[in-house]
Amino acid sequence: HVQLVESGGGSVQAGGSLRLSCAFSGGRGSRVCMGWFRQAPGKEREGVACIFTGGSATYYRDFVKDRFTISQDKAAATVFLQMNNLKPEESGTYYCAAGPTWACGGWNAGSYNYWGQGTQVTVS
Repeated sequence: HVQLVESGGGSVQAGGSLRLSCAFSGGRGSRVCMGWFRQAPGKEREGVACIFTGGSATYYRDFVKDRFTISQDKAAATVFLQMNNLKPEESGTYYCAAGPTWACGGWNAGSYNYWGQGTQVTVS
């Protein structure tokens, strides 16, 4: 039974930083794609970053490049999203997701098999 549990959301002022965590359990996390998505009220879910857990490849959407960093602690089966210089329009629920390796680099939420419950990020 695969479980993804996010944490680290909260409220920050514009320009501030947050670090999200996603703990992965119950599956073979050694070679999967782990992605971070976000969804604002009334908007579609959009991908922001993903990482291939079997190596070091990372992928970012253009609108978060140079501000967000995705990383992993393989021993702890945890993926992180460091978010710097946050903007108010980036408020929403942030989800982590796990999918097959080929999901990395594409931003189709339907490619991911497992999702966490989400963590709220509010930027004012």
